[in-house]
Amino acid sequence: MRDAQGVAVDSMMEPPEGPAGQPRQLAIRFTGSGSEYFRIWIVNLLLVLVTFTLYYPWAKARRLRYFHGHTLVDGTALGFHGNPRAMLRGYLLVGLLFVLYSVAGQFSVLAGLVALVLVAAIAPALLKSSMRFRLANTSWRGMRFVFSGSTAQAYRAMLPMFVPAVLVAGGLLWVANPERPPLWYGWLMLVVSLGTVAVLPWLLWNLKRYQHENYGLASLQTGFKASVGAFYLLAFKCLGLALLMVLPLLGVAVYGFGQAGSLRSGGAGSGGALLAAAVVSLALPLTLVTYVTVKTYFTTGLQNLVWTKTGNRSMRFVSKLRFSRLFWLTVRNWLLMLLTLGLYWPFAAVATARLRLEAVIVKTRQDPATLVSLLQASDVEASGDAAGDLLGIDIGL
Repeated sequence: MRDAQGVAVDSMMEPPEGPAGQPRQLAIRFTGSGSEYFRIWIVNLLLVLVTFTLYYPWAKARRLRYFHGHTLVDGTALGFHGNPRAMLRGYLLVGLLFVLYSVAGQFSVLAGLVALVLVAAIAPALLKSSMRFRLANTSWRGMRFVFSGSTAQAYRAMLPMFVPAVLVAGGLLWVANPERPPLWYGWLMLVVSLGTVAVLPWLLWNLKRYQHENYGLASLQTGFKASVGAFYLLAFKCLGLALLMVLPLLGVAVYGFGQAGSLRSGGAGSGGALLAAAVVSLALPLTLVTYVTVKTYFTTGLQNLVWTKTGNRSMRFVSKLRFSRLFWLTVRNWLLMLLTLGLYWPFAAVATARLRLEAVIVKTRQDPATLVSLLQASDVEASGDAAGDLLGIDIGL
């Protein structure tokens, strides 16, 4: 981040080390309770339904105020100051884009493609606006956070994600009969799909780099040191975990169906049919277990990777979220939500927020009070941009 004279601000803000040269740790605590949030959630849900979703920005503002207000960094709570009326404008704009895209696809493939291109063209600007609005309306110790990412950076980070979809949709325009496309189109879709899967870790790294390189508090701005290789390593670990869980069942399934086929042809293998039936009955539960396990492992790895590699020479974050704790909490939450027909959701949200937030600590090389004084006295306006954005777009990214 640079000031009006073009001088790097975060290097100017580097505080000297303490006498022992040891960084201080600022703990993050979450003090919310499921019963408190349940009352907010149930009222929000009813009002959203009664108003045909128009109350959603007010509901979201109430939720964010609750979660921010119960998130304590070094004993001081965060604050959320977003104006629901400003958020309503952004909500209506995003809703209008979604409706236009949905309606256009009902008329023709060309109209759907044009709508898709328009959504892809404006999505990076919406992301930048959303990040700016959210950070500008979040405060700590009287100082507003800032997001300094530019619109050009947002386009470089996001547009590659839409290229495969546009290529596939564009190919339909060259097909005379979309219901029975030619062979070359099938190969094109296969190549595009495989290429998309291959670059997904790079796309995610590109997006996270855009976000985490542009967070700021007054004149202090974060950097992002994670490599694209670390994202690919996480992806390969998740893929390996999924294969480790699924391949044994597939092997048993192949054997069981083979035995069942042998039984039908008059050969050996009397237990093949029962084995095949058992495999089929276990397919859905195993799929759910695999999904929860891999998703939890990915969530844990991504949080630890992204936040531990975020910081600067004055302070940095360290995340030590444990897979086992998040996994068992997720399983418990899912079971209780099923038993309560979804009414346990607010309790699950609070429990998950507590676990993930309290797994993160902030390390700083200076006393927090001194650091805050330096930030408040810096040339950059400590209150941030109160408006955040003209439209007040907050799409929760």
